[in-house]
Amino acid sequence: MSKATVIALQGELGAGKTTFAQAFGKILGVEEPMPSPTFVIMKSYDIDWKGFKKLIHIDAYRLDKEEELTHLGWDELIKNSENVILIEWPERVEKLIPKDAKRIHFKHEK
Repeated sequence: MSKATVIALQGELGAGKTTFAQAFGKILGVEEPMPSPTFVIMKSYDIDWKGFKKLIHIDAYRLDKEEELTHLGWDELIKNSENVILIEWPERVEKLIPKDAKRIHFKHEK
C-alpha cells in the first residue's frame, strides 16, 4: 500500500521548524505565504513536484490528544502517496507518526 511521505520536525520553540517548512514549500513550488499553522493546526498547499500533489503543514503544538489530529482527517492524509506532510511538534502525537517517517531535529546554535 502506498502512503504519504511524513517528515517530523522536532526542536524547541524558535529553533527553525517553521522557517524550514517555508523554505521546503518554496522548493516544492508553493508561491503563497506559508504562515505558521499554530492556531489553525493544519494548512494544505497544492503542489506539483515529483509526483506529490499536496504539501500538508501541521503544527501539533496546541494539540492535547492524538484524537484531535485524527478528527482533522489524519488517517486519510497519510494514506495518500501524493501527500508530503511536514509535522511540527510530532512528539505531541507520537503514536500517530508512522515508524518510517523522516525526522529532522532542530537546535538553537550557541
